[in-house]
Amino acid sequence: MDHRGDFARQSGDSMGIYWPSRRTPTNNPKALVFDMDGVLIDSEALHKSTKRQALRSAGIEVDDTVFSRYIGRSDRVMITDVAKIHGHSEDGIEAILAEKDRLFALGQRDLKPVPGAIDFAYWAYRKYRLAVATSATAQNRKCALASLGMTSFFEVAIDSSSIVHPKPSPEVFEKAIAQMEMAPSDCWIIEDALNGVAAARKVPCFTVALTTSFGEADLLRAGADVVVDQFSEIQTLLREACA
Repeated sequence: MDHRGDFARQSGDSMGIYWPSRRTPTNNPKALVFDMDGVLIDSEALHKSTKRQALRSAGIEVDDTVFSRYIGRSDRVMITDVAKIHGHSEDGIEAILAEKDRLFALGQRDLKPVPGAIDFAYWAYRKYRLAVATSATAQNRKCALASLGMTSFFEVAIDSSSIVHPKPSPEVFEKAIAQMEMAPSDCWIIEDALNGVAAARKVPCFTVALTTSFGEADLLRAGADVVVDQFSEIQTLLREACA
């Protein structure tokens, strides 16, 4: 079944680009700000499985709906919220976080990039200023970008170690844009999660959402300015914005 609905642009190369007909793209954007997990690296499944294992080791079972609510937010936020509900102490929460980090590190070497991410980043690096703004830990961010060979692409990298308020607060994006000394109106944010889209809309920047973690209808309801299925469609949008 075609799930594009009323939001799809139905012609040519724009198939798979879903518009809410609410906001026009920034003309001639100068910078792109990327989320990392689910945008550059296909890591959401590993995050979910290792959090589930770490919580289970502490006697906590969590269903999929809870995980979905926390996609795009930091491990610390989710594990703290869930563990407190089950009566765990601060020391217990730290032990669960440490176990999650240990399990994630074991699987991280096998992670793959999101399809099209590397080619798009090579293309964008020659045309735009780039930043990454992620809820990941500093260690996970550094390891992921290094494994993709992308570390040098990003002049600014903000992770959970640099912020007080995680997504859906806009702080991570605001810090990235401020460090580039850019105006939000000159930037596009690329996200995949509902919490990330909500954060981006508060900056506010023109927000492109990839359907790697959620469907287009959910992303549009969260406030994405446009939703795409793949990076080649973001390239098309950028070329049109600069035409």
